[in-house]
Amino acid sequence: MSTAFEIRAEPARALLSERHRIEVLGAVPGALVTLRAETLRGEELWGAQATFLAGEDGRIDLDHDAPVSGDYRVADAMGLFWAQRRETARGGGVEPVDPRVPVVTRIVATQEAGTGFLDLPGGGARRVSAETEVRQDLLADGVRREEVRHDGLVGTLFTPPGPGPFPTLIVMNGSGGGINEARAALYAAYGIRAFALGYFRAPGLSHYISRTPLEYFERALDYAASELHPLGGLPLVSGQSRGGELSLLLAARFPERVAGVVAFVPGAFAFGAQGAADPSEGWDGPTWTWRGEPVEHLWRGNRGVDWQPWNDAPPPTRHADVYVDGLHDRDLAAASRIPIERFAGPVLCVSGLDDRAWPSSFASRLVLGTLERHGHRAERLHLDYEEAGHGISVPHLPSTEIARVHPVSGVHYSNGGTPLGNARASEDSFHAVRAFVHRTAAARADRTSGAASASQND
Repeated sequence: MSTAFEIRAEPARALLSERHRIEVLGAVPGALVTLRAETLRGEELWGAQATFLAGEDGRIDLDHDAPVSGDYRVADAMGLFWAQRRETARGGGVEPVDPRVPVVTRIVATQEAGTGFLDLPGGGARRVSAETEVRQDLLADGVRREEVRHDGLVGTLFTPPGPGPFPTLIVMNGSGGGINEARAALYAAYGIRAFALGYFRAPGLSHYISRTPLEYFERALDYAASELHPLGGLPLVSGQSRGGELSLLLAARFPERVAGVVAFVPGAFAFGAQGAADPSEGWDGPTWTWRGEPVEHLWRGNRGVDWQPWNDAPPPTRHADVYVDGLHDRDLAAASRIPIERFAGPVLCVSGLDDRAWPSSFASRLVLGTLERHGHRAERLHLDYEEAGHGISVPHLPSTEIARVHPVSGVHYSNGGTPLGNARASEDSFHAVRAFVHRTAAARADRTSGAASASQND
């Protein structure tokens, strides 16, 4: 009995971080079937397309059947999402701005006329179409979203359902600034209380990263410990790119106030303001201050640097790397290195071996190697992805925009990696990070509980 031509996506609704199974049924055996996915992300239309060969049973399973042509070429149902490319140019970004708004994707399957197993009598196909819709949520049922304006702090808090206490994570962006609500909302769906903290390009804050006071983050750590009642008593800190540098810097500066660190594509040194600088300060002005004084950084009068990439000028040779050149000034490199050995807690670094924005794999290895040499006894974990670059994000967002324009300075740069490598790193690291956060908080809670019991027995 023939089966009607149809496309199925199961589940039709799920969290952005969860996978969907996508199948086509009722195709003519050997027919070419093209699937096109369209997603309106903010005001920007994104799309991906791939063509498949139907099996002898008229079925296509996107997790088992690779496309024969199209925007991606591996067996992965989520390829219709991460392989999407921008199809309009209205200036919108790929990451969801408001986690309360679901991401909706329309998928159309079209069987091409005149295809089918040519060695079968009557094996031709007629042109038919079917479609379905997939909804991806960022805000899980029961998760509470609350804007925070406390003691000068600007951010958004996401609290899981239930009584708590919860593992608690401060989530920070990089040199693009803003408030990373998307990542924080998804962590809350998995039982993590996530405080998405803005520190520039957020309401009431500077438009630039230059001269950001570390006292601001000290207040955020105190707020998280005293008001959010984290499991284990202290929050973890996490950040992307400059936020990764910042997370390591906070752990070294305030080691008794941080439970653990998750550093995405980080730097191992304090750097100048670079592409997010206040023009009046320049790329080599300070990023961080402490008690009104600049924190020493690698670009302050660096004797090894005679060029810089934050003015859109090409490097002097294709092998030039300002982050390597800067280390030639050994005294300044030593003074600006983040002294992560001061921190005794667990550290997770996420990096891409093909990071073209800065060498995050090298930085991660330097950080974790330093800890090991200093007898660090807590967990050290390095997720280093071969075909990934600087743009490791949350799962199942488009990973195709490798050439980028910086949102503050307008400078052109490359994130590196491949769309497939970036997509796989984003999916794998997200689930590894949430497990690390739970593990770290639970272990700290066990230690503090054991210490309290021992004290009572003395």
